[in-house]
Amino acid sequence: MYIKARNFRCRSGEIDLIARDGRYLVFVEVKYRHTSGSGGASAAVNYKKQKMISRASLFYLVRYGYPEDTPCRFDVVAIDGQNIQWIKNAFDYCG
Repeated sequence: MYIKARNFRCRSGEIDLIARDGRYLVFVEVKYRHTSGSGGASAAVNYKKQKMISRASLFYLVRYGYPEDTPCRFDVVAIDGQNIQWIKNAFDYCG
């Protein structure tokens, strides 16, 4: 996997990391919580956040001329204190 963009911003929102993993274009949300209380870092990527990331990813695809059938994946890197969890394919596109 290699990083294509960091902190991509548009009117629709922000994507922390955009990477290429084989044939997949991967949109990564990174969440940090000092402790795992209140559900932890992964719980912070709720439906509203997923929808914002989805809209921003669509903008990225159109902006940089990716074909409509580009395989994409949405990952979450959840950091709770010292515990790091990488959740591949954490959610589907929310259109």
